[in-house]
Amino acid sequence: MKMAPCGGIDMNLRLAEMTDLPQLKAVYKDIIQNMVESGVPIWDEIYPCEFFAEDIERNRLYVLMEEERIVSAFALCSSAPGADCVRWNDEQGNALYIDRFGVNVDYLRRGIGSIALNMAIARAGELGAEYLRLFVVDINEPAINLYVKNGFKRAEGVYDEVIDDDLVLHEYGFERVAALV
Repeated sequence: MKMAPCGGIDMNLRLAEMTDLPQLKAVYKDIIQNMVESGVPIWDEIYPCEFFAEDIERNRLYVLMEEERIVSAFALCSSAPGADCVRWNDEQGNALYIDRFGVNVDYLRRGIGSIALNMAIARAGELGAEYLRLFVVDINEPAINLYVKNGFKRAEGVYDEVIDDDLVLHEYGFERVAALV
C-alpha cells in the first residue's frame, strides 16, 4: 500500500521482516524514552520489543516505510486480552485488534499517526474485519486523542491488566468500523 503524504515523500506499508528487527527495536527504544519523558511510562525493554519476532513469524506486524526507514509500526491481531471485559458495539462482529502501535519519534507531529491508523483501518477491511479495535492505557492521553480524532469510539467498561502485584494497567477499549473493500 503506497501513499505520498508528507511533501511528496513516498511511504510504503508492508509486512515486517526479520531483517527489520534491529531497526524496529531502535525505533521503539526511542518511543519508550519519549513516553517516559512525557509521563506515560507504560512500555519498557520487554514490551513491546520482545513480541516483534513472533508478530513477524505470524505475518501480523506491519511497518510504514519511508525508503529504508521505519516511520511507524503496528500489529494486527485476531484477538486481545481483555476483549471480553468491555462492551463492543457488535459483540459478534468480526474484528482485528491493533497492537504495539508506534510512530518513530523523528516523525512526530507530522500526521504520521493518522496516516498509519488509516492504513491499518484499510488493511483490516482487506483482511475481512468489520471492526478495528484496540486497548489503550487510561493515562496515555496522546494516544487516546489520536484514536478519537481518527473516528474510534470508546467501548463501555475497563480492562484491568495485572502486570504484577504492584502494577495494574487500566485500559480502555476503542473501536471503529474497518474500511470496506
